[in-house]
Amino acid sequence: MAVKAVLRENGFGNKVRVRTGKVRLSFPHLFDTYEKSGKYQAQFLIPKDSDTVKVLNEAIENAKADGKTRLWGGKVPGNLKMSVKDGDTMVNDDGESYPENEGCIIVTAKTNSKPAVFDTDGGDIFDQDDLYAGCYVQAIFDAYPYTNDSKGIAFALSGVKKVADGPRIGGGGYKAGAGDFSEVDDEDAEDLL
Repeated sequence: MAVKAVLRENGFGNKVRVRTGKVRLSFPHLFDTYEKSGKYQAQFLIPKDSDTVKVLNEAIENAKADGKTRLWGGKVPGNLKMSVKDGDTMVNDDGESYPENEGCIIVTAKTNSKPAVFDTDGGDIFDQDDLYAGCYVQAIFDAYPYTNDSKGIAFALSGVKKVADGPRIGGGGYKAGAGDFSEVDDEDAEDLL
């Protein structure tokens, strides 16, 4: 069964709730808060040619209309900040591109409370090693307008369901097991003191 993107109403009657199709998970902080933001968050790599991008764009337009009415005095600001980036233009601190981002739109979604995280069968995931950067997921998040130091559209993360394994991305690499280490005898331990 294909995983389809869908746009739904949130609890306030606005069509801003995005259920993605199959997307790739990146920079997941779903079990503990991200130190820099103090929030649970993740990035979702969404292929530019997918139905999810169409649904995402519609949710953004609906959130803009809501912001125009409720927050921004009848106008959408020209300098609107967005939690959406073009993966083809993103670079790391060394100015290098991220190959996994090519051809994708990158959405960052955050929440103050721990989001629901499910395995492929819909059961809860308790081991964060099961939900890693590079696996494929389906996510649910709401687009919403905000006004604080700036004005923009952000995304409130509700939940993530793993859809399939994928090649790990980022610094995850090999995780050592207990058998990978040699034993330290008493003589070696004394040498360390």
